[in-house]
Formats: sequence, structure tokens, C-alpha cells
Amino acid sequence: MNSKTVALIALFTVQLLYGFNYTIAKQLMNTGGVSPDALVVFRVAGAAILFWLFGLFYKGEKIERKDFLTLFFAALFGVGINMILYLKGLELTTPIHASVISTIIPILILVLSAFFLNEKLTKLKILGVILGFAGGVLLTILGKSTRTADNVLLGNIFVFLNALFYSGYVILVKKLTAKYHPFSFIKWLFLIGIFIVVPFGYQDTLTIDYHAFDGYAWFLISFVVLGATFGTYFLNPLALRSLKASTVGIFVYLQPVIAGIFALATGKDSINIIKILAMFLIFFGVYLVTKKPKIASTPNPNL
Repeated sequence: MNSKTVALIALFTVQLLYGFNYTIAKQLMNTGGVSPDALVVFRVAGAAILFWLFGLFYKGEKIERKDFLTLFFAALFGVGINMILYLKGLELTTPIHASVISTIIPILILVLSAFFLNEKLTKLKILGVILGFAGGVLLTILGKSTRTADNVLLGNIFVFLNALFYSGYVILVKKLTAKYHPFSFIKWLFLIGIFIVVPFGYQDTLTIDYHAFDGYAWFLISFVVLGATFGTYFLNPLALRSLKASTVGIFVYLQPVIAGIFALATGKDSINIIKILAMFLIFFGVYLVTKKPKIASTPNPNL
């Protein structure tokens, strides 16, 4: 099996894990007695332990002292604030809403890159940004949930903010990935992340009735920690080493498809025309943003 095939399998597995996680994490928070803040602590602390254990076998580059400030803000945006907002939003909205809004990340990265990295915005990309945001607004304002306890508007706003902070994390981490292999600094991201999220979720982790957990509840928690956190952060770098960014971008579209099928199959969500229309607007907007401009052909003077 060649490296590209392995990378494709790894990338598909990442989308599968993320797609399942929308429903599984929501179930833990809504009916499993685990608050969003407590689940964040489980995710970050569990993944940190696993990555440091992995670091015993993988000897990466030594992180220079001057790069720890960038690491701190990357952990703040990409591990701390990002995960807290994501789980708080998912608790209030539906798996399909959350997964569709998350696909707006490439658009947010483009906008932030234009401001902070001076990347050029073409008319086509601006149109993509407008369509993507229109889909997000449509889903947020008119979207509904089958659970009466949900607050879709607030939940969607939290998920959008999560996507915004994650996009900021991607901008920050670009400098680190140019200098180090991701396996060299991911363990530091999660270690720093522990100190960021514990103040928010420490009390909630103490008040959980662990004696009430059955084997299924522990399986769900294990999936969120091992699969949707450690597994995805572990497999993504493997995929990115052998695949083009455009290929990775296409695979992101699988997340809401997998999340939607899984949520519908388990009876945790429903589909309607508003969700379909919003999905189309966001998907088409992301397509325009990630579409490479055609290079005009130069006439051959010898013809």
C-alpha cells in the first residue's frame, strides 16, 4: 500500500470520526450527564496524555523558546476556546446544523488570510464568502431542532465562533508547520490546553455522578477522546504530508454528509428544505473560495 493510499484512508477516517462525533458528543451532553466544559477537560487532558506517551516513541524537533508564545496562542484558539465553543454550541443546536456551519472554515481562513497574511481576494472568492455567510445566516435564523430544549440560534452562533477561532488557529499554526513536524508540537498544544480549559471545567468534572456511568457511557467518552480528538489530530498530519490541500478541502465536504446520515439513522436529527438550501449555499461558497484561478495560456511565438 503506497503512501498516498494510506493518506487517503487516514483522511477519510478523520471525516468519519468527526462526522460521528457530532451526534455522540451531543448525546453525552444532553442525556449522559456530562457538561460541555467537563467534556472539554476529558478531551484535552486525555489527548495530552496520549500524545506525550506517543512522544516517547517519536523523537521530533526541539521547540525553540521563542516559538512558545505562538504555541500558547495556537493552543488558546485551537484547543481551548475552539473546543469550549464547539461543545457549548453542539449542546444547543443539532448535529446537522453544527457540521454544516463547520464547513465554513475555509471561507473564514480566506478572510483572515486577507487581513493578516495579505493574501489577495478575487471577485470569485468574494462571491464565495458572501454565499457561504448567507447560508450560515439562513441556517442560524430559520433552522429548527426536533428537541424542544435546544436553542438553535445561540448554538449556531457558538459553532460559528468556534469555526472563527479555529481559523485563527490555522493562521497561527502555519508558521509552526513550516518549521516543525506537527507531531513535534501537538503534544505541547494539548499540554498548554489543559491549563486553559481546566479552570472552566474542573468543577463540572467533580460533580459528575461517575457511578451512574455504564459501559456504553464510557464507550462514548472513549470515542470522543480517543477517536474524535487524539485520532483526528494524529491522522491529519499523516494525510497532509502526502496529499494536496485541494484534496483535503474536498474531503471536508464529507463531514456534514456523514454527520447527517448518522444523526438521521440514530433519530437524533431531521432534514428539511432550509437545511438543504443552507447546505447548498455554504458548499458552493466554499467551492468558489477554494477554486484555483485559471492561468491564462501564453501564445507560442514559434507557431
